[in-house]
Amino acid sequence: MFTTRKTYYPYTSPFDPCPPITQKTYVTAPNLYVGFQPPNLPQFSPSEALKKGTLWKIFYDPYYNAREKGGRADEPNA
Repeated sequence: MFTTRKTYYPYTSPFDPCPPITQKTYVTAPNLYVGFQPPNLPQFSPSEALKKGTLWKIFYDPYYNAREKGGRADEPNA
């Protein structure tokens, strides 16, 4: 399944005095996956585009914190 949220597992040293963070996540922008802008893309209304930060619907991606309840379904459990 495609997702813009990526996960990686950093190295944890056995000598680290702090409890390790075993899984870290980050979000990539949707425009990274569009090689060119196709014609006739669906658009938001002008007032809604100002609120969303983009005119085109495929480039809109709301940010959800990984610890936020009710987040997206494609988030790993943190």
